[in-house]
Amino acid sequence: MLRMLRVFAWVVAVLLLLGVATLTTVDRSPLEEQDFYKSTFDQLASSTWSSSSSAHWLGGWATVNVTPAQPAELVGYSPRGPYTFVQDSSHVKALTLSNGKSSIAWLNYELLIVHPQLADQVRAGVQKAGISVDQLIFTATHTHSGMGGYMPGLVGSLAFGGYDEQVVEQLVAGSVRALQTALASQDTVTLSYKKTSVSDLVSNRFVKGGAIDPYVRQVFFQRKDGQKASFLTYSAHATALSSKFMGLSGDYPAFLTQHLEEEKVDFALFAAGTVGSHRPLTEGNTPEEVNAYALAIDARISADTSTVALAGEANLRTSKVGIQLGEPQLRVTTNLRIRPWLFRSLLGEMPAYLDITQVGNILFISSSGELSGVFYEAWDALAKEKGLELVVTVFNGSYIGYITPDELYDAHYHEVRDMNWFGPGNGQYFDRLIQEVIRKAEK
Repeated sequence: MLRMLRVFAWVVAVLLLLGVATLTTVDRSPLEEQDFYKSTFDQLASSTWSSSSSAHWLGGWATVNVTPAQPAELVGYSPRGPYTFVQDSSHVKALTLSNGKSSIAWLNYELLIVHPQLADQVRAGVQKAGISVDQLIFTATHTHSGMGGYMPGLVGSLAFGGYDEQVVEQLVAGSVRALQTALASQDTVTLSYKKTSVSDLVSNRFVKGGAIDPYVRQVFFQRKDGQKASFLTYSAHATALSSKFMGLSGDYPAFLTQHLEEEKVDFALFAAGTVGSHRPLTEGNTPEEVNAYALAIDARISADTSTVALAGEANLRTSKVGIQLGEPQLRVTTNLRIRPWLFRSLLGEMPAYLDITQVGNILFISSSGELSGVFYEAWDALAKEKGLELVVTVFNGSYIGYITPDELYDAHYHEVRDMNWFGPGNGQYFDRLIQEVIRKAEK
């Protein structure tokens, strides 16, 4: 009996030591009082924007198929193993814009996210190829039926398809080729903008009847030869297909861009918007029903003829603002989190930043965090006061989890409880950041 008690005591002691080494309490002290918060806003206030102007715009675009020769792991929802068939191929898309003095480029992937490791590899590949752009912006469709193989680390191996050098090399090569082709095809373009409400096709995934961002936003690029491209963004999660679906697919964004390219434009790039709180309102989750959802969006935006031309000189302004974060707070209970060293061991380093691009009176802001669309109404109103059209995207080459309203922090939603890695207070932090960026923009 005494021996059993000793063994029990040792087990308890080891468990307690393990708990102390790996767990700590959630830090709920106000962000406004912390040095990293003040430092970020000081940096933003003193940040400078590169600026150039000319009489015309030059635009180009290209699409490259990067579907692997052998099936890769499916990424999204829980691990499902390799895809068993190709519903629709996976692509890298490049869209470039220049005023002859400065140039920018968007790279778009039919992937769940753009992992920092992938972004670094692409940047290195672009530099090695001798491609020079003043700003390179990453975007993703956020499909939950896309391929994996580009996320290193333990969590990447367990839940996100691991890291496959061949997959990464193919994505890098496809990115370089898409950029080269887009730049080579550049010609004079005119720009226009359209914002279309599709409020009955999207809902708040956390709060029934809660606030949403109901708009599909499009920026059109039209060359003098009549060729036309559309950069579009929308806030509904690309989760229309079933979590049991075993085909490789870009989900509804792929269906939508295919329809647009068949009938309306020559090139369509779908960048996930503020998807942090939004889900698509579909009739079902089969490919046929998801296609019907894409057709419903297509019909709505095609019926809207309120396109506004971008007038005036070709003014281009760019900036990048680093965002300092507090300690990671990946929770295991309401008030317990794993320690920062364990978080970094599991997920690696997660840099955070905003890519800021002003094209005439269109202000693009691209975020590392999965922002919630419930903030968008206030941002839009502030932008309108300054005579600006606002386009916010996410998955810009890093990922720091969900950024949702702070009042939801202790709610029992997977995305808020398990994926809000740097809360509490992150909602207010990023809300203020976006607003301050808008205030720094020029008319």
